[in-house]
Amino acid sequence: MVNADIEIETLAEFDRVAARGSLSGYRVQSVNLLERTFALLSADTSDAVFLGCAMEPDASAKVRADGALVFPPVPDLPFDPYRGRLYTPDELFAGLADGYEATPDAQTYAWFQETKADGDVFSSMLRSIHDDAVCDALDEHLAGARVVGVMGGHAVERGGPDYRGAAELGRTLARSGLTVATGGGPGAMEAANLGAYLAPAPDGALTEALGMLEKAPSFAPSVSDWARAAFAVRERWPGGGDSVGIPTWFYGHEPPNPFASRVAKYFANATREDGLLARSTAGVVFLPGAAGTVQEIFDNATPNYYGSRGEPTPMVLVGRAHWTGHLPVWPLLRALASGRSMESRIALVDSVDEVPDVLAAMR
Repeated sequence: MVNADIEIETLAEFDRVAARGSLSGYRVQSVNLLERTFALLSADTSDAVFLGCAMEPDASAKVRADGALVFPPVPDLPFDPYRGRLYTPDELFAGLADGYEATPDAQTYAWFQETKADGDVFSSMLRSIHDDAVCDALDEHLAGARVVGVMGGHAVERGGPDYRGAAELGRTLARSGLTVATGGGPGAMEAANLGAYLAPAPDGALTEALGMLEKAPSFAPSVSDWARAAFAVRERWPGGGDSVGIPTWFYGHEPPNPFASRVAKYFANATREDGLLARSTAGVVFLPGAAGTVQEIFDNATPNYYGSRGEPTPMVLVGRAHWTGHLPVWPLLRALASGRSMESRIALVDSVDEVPDVLAAMR
């Protein structure tokens, strides 16, 4: 069986497989089985693995006796290390009415702050299991998708021309059939996810949404106000288009933006960075940014240079003055690419309006 075929991530999937009389060899991931004791007692569970599945003591004893591996739920955690699905904004921001500090996102960051340097191998193991589960869920979600990454600075404020430009880019890319993936944070990242979210809506929706958002232009000083403004937009246009945000609790002062329909949030920033770039197989767009965006440019250029991912990923840098003068990345990138297969896969453009055509020409 292919790995995805042996994973059970919902109660409906469990019921369908258990009805055949055998769960042997399956991996059951974070499914509440307290009401499925009879099924567990009746089915063959040899060689099965149960990750974070609540079950009654007699059911647990039986599956262990069958030879199954059982990793029980971990109590008092603000996150599920065995989760089988990506996050949604509603899940991460649950309880926002009581302030951002009450949300699972904020509580998980607080747990991370308390445990990241305590030397406890159990805490580090939980973080690693969680991040691996998120990687698996992200691969499943993006299977068959043409993904374009949009990178950019977190400091871009709602209401400004750079924010609007990033939003229009996200909308155009989504309408062309691409899946937009961003770093999942505020600023230019949020704008690109917003554009993808509003891709199914009439063109005028974006202008109206920008007017609603500019009342809370930044996540500082109030993440709560910033997030509430975003959820007001989501309520105004429910059921938006698909896109992915890939943020990290490593930068906990930056909240995830609520416009990515699915969120792959990690504890380890290095895993998050590499995963985002590696999955952006249809190209990566780099909007003006600072240190983080510069790092992402060369994180993507390195495998392109050595050919470690096969055909080089298209790279488009937006903002000639920014990338040649303010932060002169382009001359170095061009020098690296000279004479190599990636040379025809890099481009520098003046504005986001040029990006779709340039990407299309390089694909």
